[in-house]
Amino acid sequence: LSSPSGLTHESHKKDVEQVYLRCSEGSIEWMYPTGALIVNLRPNTSPASYKHLTVCIKPFKDSSGANIYLEKTGELKLLVQDGGHSPNKVYCFGYDQGGLFIEATPQQDISRKITGFQYELMSKGIASDLHTVSAPCRPCSDTEVLLAVCTSDFVIRGSIRDVTNEAEEQESIIHVGVNKLYRQKSKVFQLTGESGNWRGQIKTLLECGVKPGDGDFLFTGRMHFGEARLGCAPRFKDFQRMYKEAKDKGLNPCEIGPD
Repeated sequence: LSSPSGLTHESHKKDVEQVYLRCSEGSIEWMYPTGALIVNLRPNTSPASYKHLTVCIKPFKDSSGANIYLEKTGELKLLVQDGGHSPNKVYCFGYDQGGLFIEATPQQDISRKITGFQYELMSKGIASDLHTVSAPCRPCSDTEVLLAVCTSDFVIRGSIRDVTNEAEEQESIIHVGVNKLYRQKSKVFQLTGESGNWRGQIKTLLECGVKPGDGDFLFTGRMHFGEARLGCAPRFKDFQRMYKEAKDKGLNPCEIGPD
């Protein structure tokens, strides 16, 4: 978390401050913005890998006081307009497309303004899966499912208890009852209530038309800005079949624990 403040140089309203961020994910909060802020993302990876990275930012719900631009060799492209971002909207661009230039907008009272956003750096392949409209709705092939088991941020066996549709955000929230937790990167799925049941929520696109139904599924996916996003989700009996076939042939890319 980086938290510069415009009040430290209020008398120099044209000041440009530089911030260097080395983490692959985090947040920046610019309090009382004046002048401009250049955000330099310098991940602890080889510069040769930079061209394979995608940067995504998610403005805070109440972020205000500045415009956010994509800057490359002095050219500015407006990314997020002050007061003009939709709730929960994520903005992504290739690392090699430029850096972030945040310019404060004229204000009568800067003490009431805070500009802020979360950011994530990820490989272009993962970012494409998360932000390509058709990807989450397309059924996965056997090979894709078996690979997802090895590479996903979470892998669980569970059932769909309920689905909440959010029309404004064009998303569906899948309320999952967990029967077996194979892996999770973050504690999205947790024990709840006295019954000791594991529960959690997974988000996907509204257009995928997910509905509550009987039976168990193998849910896989990735964490994105603290939320679980759905990847491959075959019926568990179908996963058992494809896993056994691959294992018998010695072609399963990784082992998964017993059912």
